[in-house]
Amino acid sequence: MAENQYHVTCYKADTTPDKIGKNVTLIDADPTSFSKLSRIMSETKFSNIFIVMDDIEDARYVLKNIELINVKMRIVLVNQWDNDEIGKNQENITIVHTDALLAAHLYDQLPNVPLVAQNVGLGKGEIMEVHVPFGSTYAYRHIGSILQRKWKIAAVYRDEKQILATNTTMIKPNDTLLILGKPIVLDGVYKTINKRMGLFPEPFGKNIYLILDFRYDKINAIKYINEAVYLLDKLDEKELFVRILHQNDFALLDKLKTYESDKVSISVSYNDKTVASIIEFDIHEYNIGLVMNSIPTFEADRLKDSLYNSKKLVYLFGNSSLIDTKSSVILMSENEKMESISSTAFDISETLGLSLTLGDFDPDGEFESRKMIVEHYETLTHIFNMDIKIEQKVANPIRELSNMQNILQIAPFEARLNGDTFRKIISSKVQDFILTTNRHPKLLVPFAIVEG
Repeated sequence: MAENQYHVTCYKADTTPDKIGKNVTLIDADPTSFSKLSRIMSETKFSNIFIVMDDIEDARYVLKNIELINVKMRIVLVNQWDNDEIGKNQENITIVHTDALLAAHLYDQLPNVPLVAQNVGLGKGEIMEVHVPFGSTYAYRHIGSILQRKWKIAAVYRDEKQILATNTTMIKPNDTLLILGKPIVLDGVYKTINKRMGLFPEPFGKNIYLILDFRYDKINAIKYINEAVYLLDKLDEKELFVRILHQNDFALLDKLKTYESDKVSISVSYNDKTVASIIEFDIHEYNIGLVMNSIPTFEADRLKDSLYNSKKLVYLFGNSSLIDTKSSVILMSENEKMESISSTAFDISETLGLSLTLGDFDPDGEFESRKMIVEHYETLTHIFNMDIKIEQKVANPIRELSNMQNILQIAPFEARLNGDTFRKIISSKVQDFILTTNRHPKLLVPFAIVEG
């Protein structure tokens, strides 16, 4: 640093450059000489001494001299001799191994290797830089929609500029993320960021969770588990965990148990008072990314609020089955929500082989204000090599949706989803109809929480 003062002593000619800074003082003396080194250290009070020498014996003499002069002096020794003994018993010494430095630098240049801070914090990998590749499951997601448990996105680097991360900051391909947390957690995050699309439901989690509440789901329980197994078969290396609540039909339970396999596990909860804590435990214990349930189950026992806070994907069953679904549909809403759910919409559509439609239906025909969102989705078609149908029409979006058949509706997972039938009568907003109709199955996608 410019405000520091440096004294450099050397005993070989041509060691120092011709031009040096004003804060550097050159001393022509042999540091292996005890008398000369003692005089230098008596004239100036030093905080640190750095030893960089070619000859290992010379370095040993310097270490002995310093120890005789000031045993508490802090020393940094550059060890370039592959010798673990030198400086081993010295107090207040930091040994820098040149081979380790070189190896670490070369390692950092390897592909698919996270860059870990070496001299910041604990230096144990709790600070990491991660590059976001094209096709990453984190690309085009707002930071606020990512559950960061025991880790945190602190900053985003883009176009040689630093962006302090907020919930509304969108991650884009070629960004570099500065992440903080436990090293073992960051290793997992690094692998997830570098995973490509097509690994649905990641990065929200790995596995599927089906909730069957016998108070509401007895009639459709077999239909729902068949739908969940169908989705499981479409995914690679995933598992299905089924949680049965309020069990009161042993014959039905026996039928459901026949679905158990190495990929399907069924558990029954008999203590109704601990439903919320059991579901929360299951979600974290089994690395759940997608929760499947009916609308009545979703609205019961504050499950909706719990799942919203967990930032997991939620699938709501409809009268039509996912097995018969031919296309997925997104109805246009606020810009930041549309951007935040876009990559998931492409991912699930590609995984299930569905065509994807962005429906911009507006009774007033005000399409210009949503032009940037349309361009955003068109850009993703090139990145993910997948077509999308963009339909703009002067029409009521709810009426258009009700006329569609065999579709999966993809929508933002909002905190104020409301099953109030009165609001349905007076509203034309898509989010007010999510829970008031079960004509189509729905996928709710977490999005960024707006700052402030």
